[in-house]
Amino acid sequence: MKISVLRERRAGETRVAATPETVKKLVASGHSVTIESGAGTVAGFPDDSFSDAGATLAPDAAAAAKGADIVFKVRAPEAGEMDALPEGVALIALMDPTNLDAAPLNAKKVASLSMEFTPRITRAQSMDALSSQSNLSGYRSVIEGAQIYGRAMPMMMTAAGTIAPAKVFIMGVGVAGLQAIATARRLGAVVTATDVRPAAKEQVASLGAKFIAVEDEEFKAAETAGGYAKQMSPEYQAKQAELTASHITKQDIVITTALIPGRAAPVLVTEDMVKTMKPGSVIVDMAVSQGGNCPLSKPDEIVDVNGVKVAGFSNLPARLPADASSLFAKNLLAFLPLVTAEDGSLNLDTDDEIVTAMLLTRNGETVNERIQS
Repeated sequence: MKISVLRERRAGETRVAATPETVKKLVASGHSVTIESGAGTVAGFPDDSFSDAGATLAPDAAAAAKGADIVFKVRAPEAGEMDALPEGVALIALMDPTNLDAAPLNAKKVASLSMEFTPRITRAQSMDALSSQSNLSGYRSVIEGAQIYGRAMPMMMTAAGTIAPAKVFIMGVGVAGLQAIATARRLGAVVTATDVRPAAKEQVASLGAKFIAVEDEEFKAAETAGGYAKQMSPEYQAKQAELTASHITKQDIVITTALIPGRAAPVLVTEDMVKTMKPGSVIVDMAVSQGGNCPLSKPDEIVDVNGVKVAGFSNLPARLPADASSLFAKNLLAFLPLVTAEDGSLNLDTDDEIVTAMLLTRNGETVNERIQS
């Protein structure tokens, strides 16, 4: 197959969907790879690193995608990028499927596959781009929070006096939250965490943090079969909010990570809670791209609320472009064999549950029931 990798054009997107390492493996498997010039420059992968790995360079997106069987991208193409895609090509990317306008893809009969819809099953773990990117997001959220906080994270005992450790509160203990806990602990902070999923309690404790939650009967059943948090009742949310409000006033850094697929992010930190926090405290809202866990957060801005800094980061993995690109490219590499026939050609006519879960559009139609209106 001919696989093309296009340069990302969204503002602030620094990642690339292939690395010299994955290009070498693709070429060794018999595929040809064309890279749009400049696609990996910001991520630390210059053009010659791709050509040395066996890729062909193309001057622009249209030239790179010409004759392609598959196009790899990090993000779904925007309106201006659709012109470069050949009719009927397969496109694999983070498609933001719940907000996707499928019409332009169907107009060109693009077979689009969404990396966000990778099933959470054992066989698909190596393809799970949400997890690989969230892991880095959780790490980076703590680094960003510590930088904005501007004080030491660990306890320091000096001749001039003792510096108390920072208190960090992680709200939402999925992949990102667990990495945030681990990172904050490594930096020496006193860490607490909360989540509505019962399984999170043991995970939090295993990382040396303290678990904070209302542990009633609803809490015990608050997890879907896929491992995601369920939408909680207004009554539970009120009880949890009361507990959170009393805890949050003592915190130096609060990191919110709670997302529910296909829905607006739940509000975890209200304006009233923010106003009870100490001046100099920091909130890092990782859910800002879906409305935010704090109503005061704004995408890619730091809002000052009476001395409390509320930071909204809409694309934390892009702040670690080399590592984020490397992991995402490996996710794509792991997925590719599922759509590759024995003769090396593209094969989407498969009953594989992973492929069918990820396939959004094909032959001019929206085929995924999760996004059909």
